[in-house]
Amino acid sequence: MRPKSTARDLPPRMLRRARKLKSGKVWEAFYYNGRDAEGRRVEIPLGNDLNEAKRRWAELECTPAPTETGLMRFIFDRYEREVIPTKAPNTQRDNRGCLAMLRKVFDLVHIDAITPQHIAKYRDGRKSRVKGEEGKPATVRANREISLLSHVFNMAREWGYTAKENPVRGVRKNKETPRDYYAENDVWAAVYAEGCDELQDAMDVDYLTGQRPGDVLKMKLTDVRDDALEIKQNKTKKKLRVLLTDGGVRTELGRVIDRIKGRPRKVASLSLVATPAGVPLNKWTLRSRYDAARAAAAKKADEAGNADLAARIRAFQFRDIRPKAASETDLAHASKLLGHTDKQITETVYRRIGETVKPTK
Repeated sequence: MRPKSTARDLPPRMLRRARKLKSGKVWEAFYYNGRDAEGRRVEIPLGNDLNEAKRRWAELECTPAPTETGLMRFIFDRYEREVIPTKAPNTQRDNRGCLAMLRKVFDLVHIDAITPQHIAKYRDGRKSRVKGEEGKPATVRANREISLLSHVFNMAREWGYTAKENPVRGVRKNKETPRDYYAENDVWAAVYAEGCDELQDAMDVDYLTGQRPGDVLKMKLTDVRDDALEIKQNKTKKKLRVLLTDGGVRTELGRVIDRIKGRPRKVASLSLVATPAGVPLNKWTLRSRYDAARAAAAKKADEAGNADLAARIRAFQFRDIRPKAASETDLAHASKLLGHTDKQITETVYRRIGETVKPTK
């Protein structure tokens, strides 16, 4: 074969085509210089990603892909480009944060060189970068990063980067202690009393539906149909219908929604939880209102000499409302309300109080 006179950085029979666009950017793509069934020359598109182009070139040449195409850097790039955008916004941010940490260790490593021992060393050596906690084991974050790495490996197997078993499989995760805070009624009442109308609305709807804060904030008045509040969860896409009337009697949730609909707003808003001006709450405005109410409630408890109540109030987070809802009804009902397909998840993660039983006598 005649030596290449151009594109010498590319493998034999691989071509580069470049064109300057009107925007000033340079468009670049790669092709395979092949032949059709009649022996006529034909350029087979390989795409505009050089690494992927080399892998497709290797398939056409019936030869192993160049070693450098199996570096984790390229696999992470493809995962970030093709998989992460399909996830929920919060998950995308979390995944990109995890990838940033994984890249520092595995970016320049070939996928076939990674073993379970390497994963275990990463788990044990992962330290926190949070201010004031530098050097402490980042046990929870390490677990999340390893879980993401496992999915990256599974996708890499599907994409053909490796035929090896997923090295994450069988590697122990760090032991996690789930949050077990339970918001007792005196804590709830203290914070609720200090809340503005829209915060009380958010707390009531969150407790009565058992949904995540993000799902509560996206609820619309138009979601009320056929005397039920229709919900589609952000995380799982699970659909629920929470009744507003049961047996001809208005449920507590129904009365709360009636209260919200009956309250005048300066500007009409379709959002279920909104300010008197009609502005929908988002996670930042919800948090600022909640933090203010919690601080005021704790201050009152301190002034009344009830240090224990003040401490429990300060520990109360808005996310504890969902577990409170799960803890204050029977397990089967709680599991359906929270949208879980497995009661074990409800019981293990969200039930924060023990079962109520009668004494022997």
